Amino acid sequence: MPTALLSVYDKSGIVEFADSLHGLGWSLVSSGGTARAIADAGIPVTDVAELTGLPAILGHRVVTLHPKIHGGILADPTDADHVADMARHDIEPIDLVVVNLYPFSSDPGIELIDIGGPAMVRAAAKNHAHVGVLVDPADYGCVLDELRDGGTLTEATKTRLARTAFAHTAAYDAAIVTWFDETTSPEADTGSAGEVLPSSIHLALELAQPLRYGENPHQQGARYRQAGATSWWDSMTQHGGKELSYLNVFDTEAAWRLVQRFDAPAVVVVKHANPCGVAVADDITEAYVRANACDPVSAFGGIIAANRTVTAAMASAIGDVFTEVVIAPDYEPEALEILAGRKNLRVMSASAPSPLPFDARPVDGGFLVQQPDLVAARDDEWRVVTATQPTDAQWADLEFAWQVCAAVSSNAIVYAKDLQAFGIGAGQQNRLDSARIAAERSAGRAEGGACASDAFFPFRDGLDAAAAAGITGVIQPGGSVRDDEVIAAADEHGIAMVFTGRRHFRH
Repeated sequence: MPTALLSVYDKSGIVEFADSLHGLGWSLVSSGGTARAIADAGIPVTDVAELTGLPAILGHRVVTLHPKIHGGILADPTDADHVADMARHDIEPIDLVVVNLYPFSSDPGIELIDIGGPAMVRAAAKNHAHVGVLVDPADYGCVLDELRDGGTLTEATKTRLARTAFAHTAAYDAAIVTWFDETTSPEADTGSAGEVLPSSIHLALELAQPLRYGENPHQQGARYRQAGATSWWDSMTQHGGKELSYLNVFDTEAAWRLVQRFDAPAVVVVKHANPCGVAVADDITEAYVRANACDPVSAFGGIIAANRTVTAAMASAIGDVFTEVVIAPDYEPEALEILAGRKNLRVMSASAPSPLPFDARPVDGGFLVQQPDLVAARDDEWRVVTATQPTDAQWADLEFAWQVCAAVSSNAIVYAKDLQAFGIGAGQQNRLDSARIAAERSAGRAEGGACASDAFFPFRDGLDAAAAAGITGVIQPGGSVRDDEVIAAADEHGIAMVFTGRRHFRH
């Protein structure tokens, strides 16, 4: 008679699964709450303590760590020495291990670090040639189907289940390491929180969402989620439109994060990960109209993100502008009706994104890892370096342009006025070209407004270009060996200039 060992935290379907195994002639061994649930259903089950001859000890820290358990799981029935050892020590083989672990991430702590569970899962996965291992209730059905059809599991199924099992324990260990990093990392002692990267990073990612394709149609693409983590992507609602592609997700993430930086009603339009329109206004419809006006040509095929409920008026204002995604916290019913008429438009409502723990990019043999770039609002490090002082209106535009600029690919220049972006120069190899692009796109609309530069001006030519576009306020990090020359140019043009002391490159 084959034997199954069942000990699960997630008891979804476990009683029904145990009942089906019993009906197929299997002997059941279990412990703790799983054993009680099975017994309460009237299904015969042997308690682990009866099998080992030892009760649970050390406050339930030791239950299944016993040779009669692990010998039964790890035995190779084709090895004569194994068979002899089992006979000598009265060990019965265990043919199926059904174990899943307490979700450590839900309430991290020492007592929630499972020892016996991972040990059994890993033992069964190691011996998968002879033992089946189940860690996911979603697999109960297919396993029962195979057992009913052939009386045993196929080699392919046992291999697949073993791979799933090792992924399960890897994710569990990764969550524990992350908890240690968050609670006992060096920055906790130094007080310089966020300034020290851990000595190692352990990520376990699980497939969360297949995508239509990658950056290009010939590439496969998918969104993966860190095991045990929560994401606004998983809780968001897509009200209509086609399935998402890789770039839809990438650009929507960029737009959704940028629009959250503004307290007042704001709309961001993103194209190829760069904002091509940003505006703040008294109401969300006006914010959209102003954002789209920045660069309506680039807005074609873009992503629209709003930080307020989308009204019917805003939905109507979008009109026939070809848009890939609209994302907002909510929609008026009439707005949804209007947008639903665009069959290819993806309409999404979502909660605000959570802070990113770090930024990682693949390189040969590993990853480049850095802290997230946090963009500070006006603080004590900001200083006016010119004779001309910014007016209150200029300060508002400078702060607005600074937030937008930090979200633009380097080299980045943003021209803005009255909390509306008019010219965005992105991703150029030199800052002067970015300034010229921003000036060309603003087409004089930013006259009297602000210019933000994500890094210092290495020469005065960028400042002169801003002056030629009618800019009267500039915000930049400072730090160039030619700062004096650039400050002198600003004074020459009567421009108020602010140094923030912090660069915001984005590659």
